Amino acid sequence: MTQLPLFGDLVLAAPPTEGIKYAGSKLKLLPHILQLIAKVGAKTVLDGFSGTTRVSQALARLGYTVVCNDIAAWSEIFGTCYLLNKRKAEDYQPLIDHLNAVPPADGWFTQHYGGHPNKGCAIQRDGRKRPWQIHNTRKLDAIREEIEALALDPVDKAVALTSLILALDRVDSSLGHFVSYLKDWSPRSYKELDLKVPSVFPSSGKHRVFRKDIFDLAPNIPVDLAYFDPPYGSNNEKMPPSRVRYASYYHIWKSVILCDKPALFGKANRRVDTSDPVATSAFEEFRRDAKGRFIAVEAIEKLIAATRARYVILSYSSGGRATASALNDVMRRHGRLLDVVAINYQKNVMAGMTWTHEWLREVDQSNREFLFLLEKQRA
Repeated sequence: MTQLPLFGDLVLAAPPTEGIKYAGSKLKLLPHILQLIAKVGAKTVLDGFSGTTRVSQALARLGYTVVCNDIAAWSEIFGTCYLLNKRKAEDYQPLIDHLNAVPPADGWFTQHYGGHPNKGCAIQRDGRKRPWQIHNTRKLDAIREEIEALALDPVDKAVALTSLILALDRVDSSLGHFVSYLKDWSPRSYKELDLKVPSVFPSSGKHRVFRKDIFDLAPNIPVDLAYFDPPYGSNNEKMPPSRVRYASYYHIWKSVILCDKPALFGKANRRVDTSDPVATSAFEEFRRDAKGRFIAVEAIEKLIAATRARYVILSYSSGGRATASALNDVMRRHGRLLDVVAINYQKNVMAGMTWTHEWLREVDQSNREFLFLLEKQRA
């Protein structure tokens, strides 16, 4: 088994990518992910849980053929913007200038997510906090309606919406998600919403972007390598699932993309379709089934078995340490573990594991992230 060089000797540097504040962001892992992919000589890659699409963006810039997928509507828009664009970034400047010049207006977003400064306090008269100040939600309302009125083609619309989300992310008053908001307005929330052209580049690759359940997609897309970063939830059985699900964390981005003015509930004005009975995910479930097996681990095993790729890279967080031994058994049943990379964010250390079971001794350390490179068994 080969071992990756330590972080100071990394061969590959990640190209520039863009994204929003995101609990599942793989920005710091990108160099390690890219090196594992390069190690096996893959040319086509499935990014099965693409999120902000940073991994897909990096792969596309490096010349890989990318299949980008996520069930989130806003992730599909990011993928369309960065992977399917054929034009230069400057070609979009007139569109962005036009949107920035649209006069502000009161609308649905201002009603539910806009707040007054209140001498620095974000708590409003109704006792609730808001993620944006009203001067920015009024711009959001006007710009979002204008994007719809322009009847843009899919890529142009994706560029406009990506620009809008990136701009909103720069002026929010949140903890990085939209389940709770800050009591006092953040300094950035006083700034003016200002759209900029996303860092797009003319893409010549035959990339594809999907918004599908991964179990529907993976068996039907042959690739050299699949990268899976499932949205792991908390392993705290007392924590309500809705508090850790990504559909809940980023519900506002879905509303910005769809512009569907959905029914809302709760103090954070979440979409009804992000409630527990609707927004379920086996990967975010750390409870056991009737047979005593972890539901999340069963989902991972099912996914690895169904994937049409010779190689699989799986991300795993130490937050799921209760399932570590079971996950190790799953990988051994479905292939040969070529490499394990462990990253400790507190110590800023990356190291390669040289034996299949060695990573299990590292799991109890906090803030550990693992990357597994698996060669699947031949059918």
